[in-house]
Amino acid sequence: MAITMTQAAAAHVARSLARRGKGLGVRLGVKTTGCSGLSYMLEFVDEAAPEDKTFEQHGVKLLVDPKSLPYLEGTELDFVREGLNEGFKFHNPNERDHCGCGESFRV
Repeated sequence: MAITMTQAAAAHVARSLARRGKGLGVRLGVKTTGCSGLSYMLEFVDEAAPEDKTFEQHGVKLLVDPKSLPYLEGTELDFVREGLNEGFKFHNPNERDHCGCGESFRV
């Protein structure tokens, strides 16, 4: 399996990297937090770590560390606009439950 990114997510990341003026791509990972156990992390990457798994879609690189990969296998990263709100959405087939506020999830 792989981790994928929609055209909308890739375009948003590419615009953000261009405004930033540097960057290899973005890192997607998970951290332990919240009421359901895990939370998504998304950050700019200037340099890949040797152990990173790299996925490239629509000309944008998405890097994942080996500890996060089992929780993220099959995930699709999307960027959506809903009314006045916009942001990334994670479509993760491994997600079994999430908290009411939407900040954390469980696999």
